[in-house]
Amino acid sequence: MNTQTQTGKAGLSLFKYAIVAVIMVFSQCLTAQEKLSPSDWKLTIEAWTFHKFTLAETLDKLDSCGVKYVGGHPSQEIGHGIEGNMDYDKMTPEACQKVLDMLDAKGMTMVSYGVTTPQTASGWVKLFEFAKMMHIPIVAVEPRMNQMPLVSALADEYKIDVAIHNHPKPSHYWNPDQVLAAISGASPRVGACADIGHWVRSGLDPIECLKKLEGHIIEFHMKDLNEKGVEEAHDVPWGTGVSNIAGVMKEMKRQGFKGVVSVEYEYHWYNSVPEVKSSIEYFEKEARNLLKN
Repeated sequence: MNTQTQTGKAGLSLFKYAIVAVIMVFSQCLTAQEKLSPSDWKLTIEAWTFHKFTLAETLDKLDSCGVKYVGGHPSQEIGHGIEGNMDYDKMTPEACQKVLDMLDAKGMTMVSYGVTTPQTASGWVKLFEFAKMMHIPIVAVEPRMNQMPLVSALADEYKIDVAIHNHPKPSHYWNPDQVLAAISGASPRVGACADIGHWVRSGLDPIECLKKLEGHIIEFHMKDLNEKGVEEAHDVPWGTGVSNIAGVMKEMKRQGFKGVVSVEYEYHWYNSVPEVKSSIEYFEKEARNLLKN
């Protein structure tokens, strides 16, 4: 084989490698974009945000915010002529169907429920039966460690995800290390409900917490607070506080998170809609920026 032929083949090989490299980079770019889409980050409003009102009134507020997903709360009065609260332990099948009809009339879906923690085995079964009846895919809970085998088994049996929620220190799950210990050996359906604001109240860095829980986060309760490490800290519109929401979203993208992101606004209870709307606008703006980059 002459030198010219060898040089030609070498050049062809280099060309092939270059093409492969371009394809790989292009594929990675597509993958990065695919990680961030409206269907991947399901923006939701926790009913607790409006728990001073009925669920029926809450759905009207969601409408005004342009949100179609809601996270149910067990203590909230239902309203709309339906007696009682959204209590998994007390709602009849008839009441559940009326709530489903109310949601359907609004074009809305209840995508999570909690935070609640049954005290007995029969209570846990009731919770999962309720979630199944209501077509709710996620329950947010804070189980005792000795309840974890039952919770894990029920998650698999009912095909419902369990998100272990963190309240602030000194609650058991205030630190993600406790969440990791609880889910060790459990069903893949059991993971974390990452409450950003409560981590900040406890003096933790939410980015570091998210890194610890990578691969185990099922949903977010998103909050921006006015102070860090202060139990009495209160919510402020996203992007104006100390929770580093932009950094949290960047980490969500890096991890390829796909799931529920809930607005849980715990301030100005009777007039929080403007601040909730501002938070949603901030989230959407940051999401667009992340997609561009």
